Amino acid sequence: MSATELVFLLFAALAVGSALLSMTARQLVHSALWLVVTLGAVAGCFVLMTAEFVAWVQVLVYVGSVVVLVIFALMLTRQQSSVSAEVTGNRWTAAVIGLVAAVGLGATVVSGFGGERIEGRRIGTVKSIGEALFNDWVLPFEILSGVLLAALVGAIVISRSGTER
Repeated sequence: MSATELVFLLFAALAVGSALLSMTARQLVHSALWLVVTLGAVAGCFVLMTAEFVAWVQVLVYVGSVVVLVIFALMLTRQQSSVSAEVTGNRWTAAVIGLVAAVGLGATVVSGFGGERIEGRRIGTVKSIGEALFNDWVLPFEILSGVLLAALVGAIVISRSGTER
């Protein structure tokens, strides 16, 4: 096992551990802060896979925007700092279904990419992403932009119609 693989496993373990702590934290602010650690560890995994652009997008968009938005929303709503989670019978069912899904996804990834190695290939550079986007994925990219535009117009219409009533 190389040093890169060892560091990748450490980042992966950190991401999984902090994600579990994010889900089980009793206070919402602590949960959001554990989410920052999770997203940072995932960005570290992207850096080790030579996808620096994706790692920076991960840090800027998710850590820099989404988590900050969540923390501001928590601060501005003036909610109680702790959450009282009701213990129901669905908790164990959800845990079993989540475990089955995780094992299924893990088996799929291992069977699909088990022997693959990323040896010096630069897969996450801006140039390779741009070439793939504008050569291979032009039509899906344009369709996605139309769908996002329709969602934006729909959100504006829904928000405007609520104020006029």
